[in-house]
Amino acid sequence: MSSTLATTPDPRHDGPLPSRPGRPGRRAGNAAAQRERILDVATRLFAARGYAGTTMDDIVADLGVSKPFVYYYFRDKQQIFETLSWRPAVACFTVLDFDEDDRRRAGEKVVDGLGRLIRTTIAHQPAAFFSYREPQVYRPEYRAAQKRLANHFYDKLCALLEQARADGDLDFRNTKITALAACSLPGFLYNWYRPDGRLSPDELATELTELATRVIGLRPKTRRGAR
Repeated sequence: MSSTLATTPDPRHDGPLPSRPGRPGRRAGNAAAQRERILDVATRLFAARGYAGTTMDDIVADLGVSKPFVYYYFRDKQQIFETLSWRPAVACFTVLDFDEDDRRRAGEKVVDGLGRLIRTTIAHQPAAFFSYREPQVYRPEYRAAQKRLANHFYDKLCALLEQARADGDLDFRNTKITALAACSLPGFLYNWYRPDGRLSPDELATELTELATRVIGLRPKTRRGAR
């Protein structure tokens, strides 16, 4: 398992822990469906009760299955939690992986990426918030893999910010502080976001993206061009 984590995480994988090998045909599809069933139930329970307040017995009881059924797909509760956390981590930290032939200005890419980061965070709640609420749960190997993903994201973001500033499209001083400040908007959603709030997810994402553009000092010309 540690050898999997020693490499750069692959966004196509469910998590930094290896899963059981799939089987061809209908049985593979059924196995995937059963895994998702377990993950859906675990997401709801972890969100409502927290990691410590949720046991494998709780997950099994809610599913109405036997323990061996769950253990066939997941080693333990921690692997379920890490699998749920890994998906939004990959989805969020790869939003700046634009195609090589994308010729847009750096400023446009920054605005697009921040908007995608915000929308992705909202779309993946509540699992996207697990790592903020209970960071102590994860194994060192998992934290290292997630850190590599985060560094991958911030390296790209800082490079784009500096290029956009050189292009005259953004106005800010410290690159890293600006990047962290802009990304703190979706980062702190876990403190106050409610799916049944006054704004729809799309309206909220639009509002937060607009705020993020102010943090990075988006100039009016680029603001109009990026729409």
